[in-house]
Amino acid sequence: MGSGFSKMKKQARLMQEQLSQAKNKMESTLVEGSSGNGLVTVTLNGSKDLKKIAIKPEALTDVEGLQDLIIGAFEAASAKIEDQAPGLPGLPAGMNLFA
Repeated sequence: MGSGFSKMKKQARLMQEQLSQAKNKMESTLVEGSSGNGLVTVTLNGSKDLKKIAIKPEALTDVEGLQDLIIGAFEAASAKIEDQAPGLPGLPAGMNLFA
């Protein structure tokens, strides 16, 4: 029974290392999302931290519209990140970096 527990601990440690490596890779990954035909573009890292935002002057005429464009660009970038997460090498099947 002792060797089974030891094996499970080793597997858990390996999974923890793989998850840590996957998170590090995602944090260094940059993804862009845009909305309004490129009026607003945001850049997020894999942790969904906002790293950059670009707003074209044409978008500055309508505040409410600009707010919607920013949200749309953020959601587009966020979806790209989530689409990339399952394909990371070393990430065990069923593991979610964003849980």
